Amino acid sequence: MKFSQIKDDLTSLDVGKIIEDEPLYKHTTYKVGGPARIYLAVKDIESLVKTIKYCRKHRIKYMIIGRGSNLLFSDKEYEGIIISLNENFNKVKINGSIIKAQAGVSMISLAYQAAKIGLSGFEFMGGIPGSIGGGIFMNAGAYKYDIASVVKSVTLLNEKSEVVTYNKEQMKFSYRHSICQDNHKLIILEAEFELTAKDPNEIKAVLDKRKERRMTTQPWNMPSAGSVFRNPENKAAWQYIDECGLRGYEIGGAQVSPKHSNFIVNNGYASAKDIYDLIMLVQQKVHEKFNVELKREVGLINWE
Repeated sequence: MKFSQIKDDLTSLDVGKIIEDEPLYKHTTYKVGGPARIYLAVKDIESLVKTIKYCRKHRIKYMIIGRGSNLLFSDKEYEGIIISLNENFNKVKINGSIIKAQAGVSMISLAYQAAKIGLSGFEFMGGIPGSIGGGIFMNAGAYKYDIASVVKSVTLLNEKSEVVTYNKEQMKFSYRHSICQDNHKLIILEAEFELTAKDPNEIKAVLDKRKERRMTTQPWNMPSAGSVFRNPENKAAWQYIDECGLRGYEIGGAQVSPKHSNFIVNNGYASAKDIYDLIMLVQQKVHEKFNVELKREVGLINWE
């Protein structure tokens, strides 16, 4: 099926803003990635359902993304449709200590929004660059807290394109894991969180202190995907990488950050291949020296 026909069909379905041959470096925190044949900023749940049903019916490759903070797209063309929730799935509702946030809401902005009204529980999210959807998918965390600790329920689209609600237990959260990683047909639409009332000044003080620490210890001003590897049981990933002498190591425009060696940064001219090769090298060296398999937090897309 020709992409010109797909574009015409999606236009007639009125599902959102369509861009042809859209560079994915514009939509990932690594600032790399080749063009998508069609990039769709889907406008609402109904439009998302229509689009998915259309793609399945016509066997068109598609992928749903948020802020692209944990993804490494290859430099080659993505022969399908990238469906983005980043532009329009960004509503937040607050009722007492309960916050409902759609999948495209920024975790950082939500942390500060909650702090302003004296709701505590999101402080760990103050430096995580992704969206709520990505945070739920990965069970994102920092400072020994994670998103599962405040989740009440998650609204999803299931494999039959039905809107369903899962409670915390059904989400099967564990370290950097949720049920959505086991079943990629589950699409996160919204999450409900239960927070705790606290003095806004106290919450903001914690956020500010952690922000200061991040600015000192992490390459916050460089394109990256945050932590590249999950921490193994016995020792932090950055320690293994350091002990292999890889802090500051470069391939092309990609570098193991001199500030924090579990971050791989784009020095401004990296290709996706540079970053990919450096990730593989780090995994290989750590395995050779310690017989430890570092597991990636970053998803590799369109490399086959």
